[in-house]
Amino acid sequence: MGSHTTTSAGTIEIAPNPLRAGLRMQRTAPPCTMVIFGASGDLTQRKLLPALYALARMQRLAPTFHVIGVANVPWDTDQFRRQMGQAVQQFASPDDQVGRGTDAGWAAFAGRMQFLSGDFDEPALFTKLAAMLRAIPEGGGNVLFYLATPPSLIAVIGDQLGRAGLGQFSPRGWTRIIVEKPFGRDLASARGLNQALHKVFQEEQIFRIDHYLGKETVRNIIVFRFANGIFEPIWNRRYIDHVQITVAEAIGIERRGKYYEEAGALRDMVQNHLLQVLSIVAMEAPVRFESTPVRDEKVKLIHSIRPLLPPHAGSYDDVAIRGQYGPGFVGGEAVVGYRQEADVAPDSARETYVALKLQIENWRWAGVPFYLRSGKRLPKRVSEVAIQFKSPPFLMFQDVFPEAIEANVLVIRIQPDEGISLRFEAKVPGTDMRLRPVKMDFQYGTSFGEPQPEAYETLLLDAMLGDGMLFARYDQVEAAWALTTPLLEAWEAGGAPSFPNYASGSWGPEAAEEFIERDGRRWRRP
Repeated sequence: MGSHTTTSAGTIEIAPNPLRAGLRMQRTAPPCTMVIFGASGDLTQRKLLPALYALARMQRLAPTFHVIGVANVPWDTDQFRRQMGQAVQQFASPDDQVGRGTDAGWAAFAGRMQFLSGDFDEPALFTKLAAMLRAIPEGGGNVLFYLATPPSLIAVIGDQLGRAGLGQFSPRGWTRIIVEKPFGRDLASARGLNQALHKVFQEEQIFRIDHYLGKETVRNIIVFRFANGIFEPIWNRRYIDHVQITVAEAIGIERRGKYYEEAGALRDMVQNHLLQVLSIVAMEAPVRFESTPVRDEKVKLIHSIRPLLPPHAGSYDDVAIRGQYGPGFVGGEAVVGYRQEADVAPDSARETYVALKLQIENWRWAGVPFYLRSGKRLPKRVSEVAIQFKSPPFLMFQDVFPEAIEANVLVIRIQPDEGISLRFEAKVPGTDMRLRPVKMDFQYGTSFGEPQPEAYETLLLDAMLGDGMLFARYDQVEAAWALTTPLLEAWEAGGAPSFPNYASGSWGPEAAEEFIERDGRRWRRP
C-alpha cells in the first residue's frame, strides 16, 4: 500500500518504489520547510529536486515537507512546479522520473512547493519569505536554508536572513543553513565568510556541503578501516609504502570558463574533494562514530600535513606540479585546448591539472608520501584511492623467478565501478615456479544488488536530521586553505608557465611523471 499525503489539492497516494525499497536508511526527517536560494539554477534542477523527490518516494521525508524556491527570475509557483517537474523527468534516476507511473506521487510532492521571486539584496524579499514560512504551520518550526548560489552571495543572503530575524526562525524548532562549495577562494576569504555566517548562525547550524563526502564508497572508507580487524593494524608507515589519490575527468570545463578562470584545479578539486578524502583515509580512529569526534580527527589530520613551502630557490616543483590541457583526442574525438574554450583568456595561466606530494607528520604516517592528482581532459573518468604496501624485506624467489614481483596494492574505487580490489602475488599452475599478480575484487553493484543513493540524497537527509559528520566544519575549511593558499599565491604571482603542457587524452604533463619517478615510484594507470 502507498502512503497518503494531504495537500491543498486534496489527498493523493504516493506509491512506494519497490525497486528502491532496499535503500531505506531507517531514518525519516522531521517536518520541515526547505528554502532554496538560487532555485532556478542548474544545481537545483540537476541535483536538489531529483534528490528531494527520491527521498519522498522512499518515504524518508515527513508528509508535511515543503519547498520554497527563491530566485531572481519572473516565475510564479505554477511555473516553478512545471520547471521542476521537467527537471525531475530529465535528471532523476529512471525509477524516480515523472511520467513513469509516478505522476500521482509528483503531484503530491509538487503541491507542497511554492516560489518567491526577488533580488537577494532586497530586504522586502526576506520579509515576504518570513511571512510565507509562518503560513506553513505543518513545518513544525523547522527551516533548512540551501544556498545554491554563487559564493559572492553567501554573505549577502546570510546578512539578510539575520536582519529579517530568520537566523532562528522559531523557538520551537531548528533553523539550519547549507552552503555550497567553494568556501572562499583563499584563507583570508574563507575566514571572512565564516565570520559573516557566524554573525547570524551558530556553527552547529551551518552545513558546508561537499557532495564527494556523500558518495557511498567515500563513506565506506571509515567502515573498511575501523570495522575490519585485518586492515587497521597494517594501516601505517611500517607496512605502507605510499598512497595515491586520483580524481581524473575526461571532460573539459563544460561551459564554465568564467568560473574556472577564477578557480582552477587546485581550488576546484584539491582543496576540498581530495583533502576531504585524504583526511578520511589517514585520520586516527575517532572515540565514537559521531559527528564531533569524526570531524575532530579529520581536522587534526589536516593540521599534521607538512606545510607546502618551497624546498629551495622559491620553487614548489618538488612538492607540486601544475598543468593545462591543449588540443587532443578523448574517446576518439578531437577536442580543443583549454585556451580555446569559451570565456577563457587566450594566454590563460590557469591550471587544469594539479599533482601534490604531501607528508603527514605524525607517528602513524611519518615518511609515507601521499600523492594527490586531479585533472581535466585525461583519458578517462575515474576517482580512486590506491594504497601500495611495502615489498617483503627478502624475496626468496629470485633464484627461481628472476622477474620483478609487484607490490601489493589495495584500491578503493570511488567512481565509476565502485568497489575495492586487492592485488597480490600467486603461483601460476604448472611444474615451473612462475608468479603472477591476481586480484580479489569487491563491487558494490554485484555484491549488494541494490542501487546506491545519490550523494545529495544522503547529505540532504543528514542535514534535516542535524547530522554534520559528512559536512565540513569551519576549522577544517580554514586548515585546508592554510595548507594550499601559499601555493596558490606563488602560482598566481609567478607569471604564466609554458602552457599548455599536456595534450587532451593524456595522463597529464611529463613533469608530473618526473615528479613521482624521482622518488622511485610511478603513477597508476587506472
